Amino acid sequence: MRLTSESLGIVVGRARPDEVTFESKRPVSIGEYVVLDYGDGGVLGLIERSSITSGALGDDIGNYEEAFESRQVAAENRRDKSYKGTVRILGYLDSLKKGRAMIPPVPAEPGTEVSEATAEDLSSIFSPSSHGWIKVGSLLRNPEVQVGVNINKVVSRHLAILAMTGMGKSNLVSLLTKEVSDIHGTMVVFDYHEDYTYLDIPNSNRMDARINPRFLATEEFAEVIEIQKNASNQLHVLRVAFTDEVKKRKDDDFWNALVDAAAEAGREKGYKEASEKVVDKIQDARRRFSKILDAGLADPLALIKNGKINIINLVELTERQANIVVSFYLQELLEDRKKGRSGGKVDPRFLAPVLAVIEEAHVFIPKGEETETKYYASKVAREGRKFGLGLVIVSQRPRSIDANILSQMGSLAVMRMIQQDDQAQVAAASEALSRDLIEQLTSLNSGEAILAGQWVNLPAFVRIEEVKGRKTGGDLDAVEQWQRLAQAKEMAKESSESYIPSGYSPD
Repeated sequence: MRLTSESLGIVVGRARPDEVTFESKRPVSIGEYVVLDYGDGGVLGLIERSSITSGALGDDIGNYEEAFESRQVAAENRRDKSYKGTVRILGYLDSLKKGRAMIPPVPAEPGTEVSEATAEDLSSIFSPSSHGWIKVGSLLRNPEVQVGVNINKVVSRHLAILAMTGMGKSNLVSLLTKEVSDIHGTMVVFDYHEDYTYLDIPNSNRMDARINPRFLATEEFAEVIEIQKNASNQLHVLRVAFTDEVKKRKDDDFWNALVDAAAEAGREKGYKEASEKVVDKIQDARRRFSKILDAGLADPLALIKNGKINIINLVELTERQANIVVSFYLQELLEDRKKGRSGGKVDPRFLAPVLAVIEEAHVFIPKGEETETKYYASKVAREGRKFGLGLVIVSQRPRSIDANILSQMGSLAVMRMIQQDDQAQVAAASEALSRDLIEQLTSLNSGEAILAGQWVNLPAFVRIEEVKGRKTGGDLDAVEQWQRLAQAKEMAKESSESYIPSGYSPD
């Protein structure tokens, strides 16, 4: 039984099964939910366009004096203002409460009453108490209504979090990590800018990226030690040196054998200089990336813990190296999850689903460029549902993300973005977001988002809950830090001037 709600307006003009316009008694906000009094139990709708017009103050006003006089006329005429709202029909209210969207086949007749949706109606739809739902915030236009998302759908259908810089992407990821941590889920977060390394999560496992170079293909290893793709002679030397026999060596034996093999390859005519450069690059990489390149690491997944939020710090890596690391872990995670479903002789390390998060997705899965991460992210996007490996991609530049992978993200969290190219990419990637909703992205404030897709029952304007204990990720307060530094210098200066050595006399 619905609680009594306030009558808001009346359907006017031409109505369609999926859209109606109504005349309202007050201005209405885009993102408000309304109930139309027709069908079995009422029909829920979302206001996607709103307008206010005045009969006296129309577009034909020619000068200020006319506008001033017309304003007085408008103020005295109760019928002067028109408040219209265009409503997207979402489905029968009772069906939506059960998680099913059924659009009425017949449109609402003009004259149908439109009322405000009650908090009770909205809570049953947006904040289900059923298994798999976690709370992320509240409805932007109805703050008393909590909003939940279905984390099972994120793992099985994937998620894209898209917005301009500083609009709250990292906060939403942090919120998801906290909620998943509370239910002892397993996440792997590739932390490209150290946004999550110091996140206050009790059930977390922080680690620097580590890979075994012996497990890499020659081209991947070349990327890690920073051999350029057009350096054909150096690549030839590395192919000759990076043999299966060398790969079987462990720890220092591997590195020494690789250096010797690269030096030996220089005996080929025309490859002496390339050989010397490859040797230098191998030794330099061994020194600079000793914490990352571990030839004795038997199981690359051993560092990732079941039931924890695993945060892999990539901040010290170049873009090319980070790409190899992310692709390496994605490949290993996918292969491990396949073992869990195949019933093979080798037990998988992860017996339950895993959720992987790629920050700066436009770097790792770019449009118009092939990368190792892009290849394996595409495989996860296609196959992850079957094997229990979910993917979350996060970016401030949707226009630069591979469109095929983005289109496979079954759920979206979209925050403020003003670039039309970004908006067009988002619109093309999701059928759940109408053109009208996309146009509202420019009006969102920091921390506000449109959630759409399979992780919510209906598209929703949401204020995302702010995560407490986030130590990094926000904008730096440069002025405050400069002031602190100046104060520290001043205090040090005063301290040195006040110090008078024993026995000192100005005479």
